[in-house]
Amino acid sequence: MNKLLVSPSPHIHSSLSTSRLMLDVVIALLPSVIVSVLFYGWNAIVILASSLIFCVLTEYVITKYLMKQKSTIGDWSAVVTGILLALNLPPNAPWWVAMIGAFIAVGVAKMTFGGLGQNLFNPAITGRVFLLLSFPAIMTSWKPVDGFLGGADAISGATPLGIVKEGLASGMTLDQIYAEHNFSYLQMLFTNIGGSAGEISAVAILIGFIYLLARKVIRPYITLSILVTVAVFSGIFWLVDPAQYTDPLFNLLTGGVLLGSVFMATDYVTSPMSDKGGIIFGVGIGLITMLIRYFGSYPEGMSFAILIMNSTVPLINKFCKQKKFGRA
Repeated sequence: MNKLLVSPSPHIHSSLSTSRLMLDVVIALLPSVIVSVLFYGWNAIVILASSLIFCVLTEYVITKYLMKQKSTIGDWSAVVTGILLALNLPPNAPWWVAMIGAFIAVGVAKMTFGGLGQNLFNPAITGRVFLLLSFPAIMTSWKPVDGFLGGADAISGATPLGIVKEGLASGMTLDQIYAEHNFSYLQMLFTNIGGSAGEISAVAILIGFIYLLARKVIRPYITLSILVTVAVFSGIFWLVDPAQYTDPLFNLLTGGVLLGSVFMATDYVTSPMSDKGGIIFGVGIGLITMLIRYFGSYPEGMSFAILIMNSTVPLINKFCKQKKFGRA
C-alpha cells in the first residue's frame, strides 16, 4: 500500500525565484545606470559604488550578527535597493550621504520589519526622503559635473521643476521661463537638463519598463495608472491656465515620475496584490504627486506620494480582496 504524502501548498512550483526577479530588475535598471555614468562620469560611479556596497554590507551584518540568520544578500534585493537609491541622489552628492541613505533604506526601512517581504515602505524611497529632510542643501544641490561624454554643463544645474517653481513664484509666466532656459521636450526625452542621476533619460527608463513587462516581472496597471493620472490632472489645470500650470508632457518627462512609477511603485512588497488595488494605488500616487508639485513647497512630490500610498496598501488589499483559487 502506497503511503500518502501530505504537504502544505503550493503544490505547483515555478522556475521563477526571488533572486531571478531581482536580477531582472537589475538588468532593467542598466540602461539608466549606463546613461547616468556617461553623462555624470566618476561622480555617478562613486555614488553608485557607495550605495551598493553599504546596502549589501548593512543587510549582511544585520542578518548575520544581529538576527543570527543565514545571509540573504544572495537574493539581489539589497543590490536593487542600492542601485535605486543611487539613481535617486544628486550626481554630485558626497559618498557618505549614500552611506547614510543605505543604512536607513536597508537597516531601518527593510530589516527592522524582518527583511524582504515584510517591510511596509519602499526602502530606496525611504532612504531618499530621509536624506532630503536631513540634508536638504545637499539633496537639492545640482552643481555641474564632468561626464565622460563632455558637455555635462548642458544637462546639469537646477531641475526643470525647481526652475519653474522659482520662476512662477517670482511672477514670471511659463512662456518666459521656457524661453529663458531654452527647455526642449526632445532633450527631456533623451537627456534631461537636471535632476537625480536616474532622471537623466526618459528613454532609458522606458527601455527598462519594456523589459520588465516582457519578462512579466511587473504588470502595467500601477505604472500606467500613475502616468495617466498625472497627465489628466495636469492637463485639466493646464487647459484652465496655461500660463501658470505646466502641461502633461512636461510633468511626465521631468522629475521622478517615470523612475518612480516603473521601478519603485511597482515593488511587490509595498504595492497592492490585486489589479484593481494597483489602479487605486497608482491613481493615489499620481494625485498626490501633482498636488505637491502645484501647491506644495517642494517642486517634486513623487517620493512622498509613494511613501504615503505605501501606508495605505494593507487597507487597499483588504478592500480589493483577490478571488480565492478555484472560485469564479
